[in-house]
Amino acid sequence: MLERFTQPARRTVETAFLEAVRLGHEFVGTEHLLLSLLARPDLPAGDLLRAHGLDLETARTAVRTLLAEPGLDAEALAGIGIDLQAVTAQVEAEFGPGALERAASGTAVVSRPRFTGRARQVLALAVRAAREDRSRGIDDGHLLLGLLREPGGLARRVLLDHGFDLAELERAAQESARNRGGSS
Repeated sequence: MLERFTQPARRTVETAFLEAVRLGHEFVGTEHLLLSLLARPDLPAGDLLRAHGLDLETARTAVRTLLAEPGLDAEALAGIGIDLQAVTAQVEAEFGPGALERAASGTAVVSRPRFTGRARQVLALAVRAAREDRSRGIDDGHLLLGLLREPGGLARRVLLDHGFDLAELERAAQESARNRGGSS
């Protein structure tokens, strides 16, 4: 499926795998594709997201929060003098972001996470967006359009939770893709 993807788009997909591994996930979901667009400073789609106020660390935090399983009750712990946020910050400073989630899950990360159905749908929607543009290749802008058009992914929820107007963002992404003309 990736044969029509431009080199930057292929690297974006590879970065999504790295984001999944970094977060200790055994899957690559829409959220990892979103993080990969933000992680690559050379991508116009990432620039568009950052221009609308979303940066990589904020998005990673949102993903961790949305995927966190119900766990310790921070309010109950505060009642006995334990600041859960301070403990979490100290553990992550020592062992890296997401250390508690990885430890709590007790699962080992497979060497190559698999795409979720929604992430595969994003890739298919990116292909469709490139066809609509009559682009020769699928680029990062088409990946962003795929993320925006996939109706139920976690990436969409992160964007909505951060106040994005998805219709406005889609128009901007389409305009950016048209301006580049698929010549990537």
